[in-house]
Amino acid sequence: MSSPENKNSETHPEEQMEYVSSCALPMPWATFQLHAFVDRISGKEHLALVLGDVAHGEPVLARVHSECLTGDALFSQRCDCGAQLEAALKKIAKEKRGVLFYLRQEGRGIGLLNKVRAYHLQDGGADTVEANQQLGFAADLRRYTVCLPMLEHLGIKSLRLMTNNPRKVAALEECGINIAERIGLVVNRNPFNIRYLGTKAAKLGHLLPSHDNE
Repeated sequence: MSSPENKNSETHPEEQMEYVSSCALPMPWATFQLHAFVDRISGKEHLALVLGDVAHGEPVLARVHSECLTGDALFSQRCDCGAQLEAALKKIAKEKRGVLFYLRQEGRGIGLLNKVRAYHLQDGGADTVEANQQLGFAADLRRYTVCLPMLEHLGIKSLRLMTNNPRKVAALEECGINIAERIGLVVNRNPFNIRYLGTKAAKLGHLLPSHDNE
């Protein structure tokens, strides 16, 4: 299967991303400012939730979160995504300053329907990486170039990034984004996602507690 996104476009990120509008978004922890963007190439819509003054130059507490409908909206315990989303928003609210980028790249870039197909394969014994590969995809098809024009629009120069994934840090830095600090975000380890988290640590390099003897 081919990648669900056109990754060969020669359009520069700042030309590719279009700012649409913004609004206040009251949430349980604080009222964020919601900024909407659209990728002119893929047509995908991306969001930035901003709290406080993020443009004064100091590194900004941030989460770059890829959409996970099953975890974020349907409370799935197969992953840690929904818990990470909530924990990141709470941390930003506690600090009263930060940004969460919500990127529409479901299933590490394979899309929602293929993610369900991958879950079916996992039900049959495949791990999260093997399932994607059996469907003809790479283990991770996400891209983070869309973040750069969003950061520039918001006036953000540097991030204190909440992630367990060193590859995400490297990918953002390769895009020209300054990562001042990596902050771990280990949440919601449960009986349904132990193998998933172990696979992320063993095969995708995530910095997570040991999953030995499980």
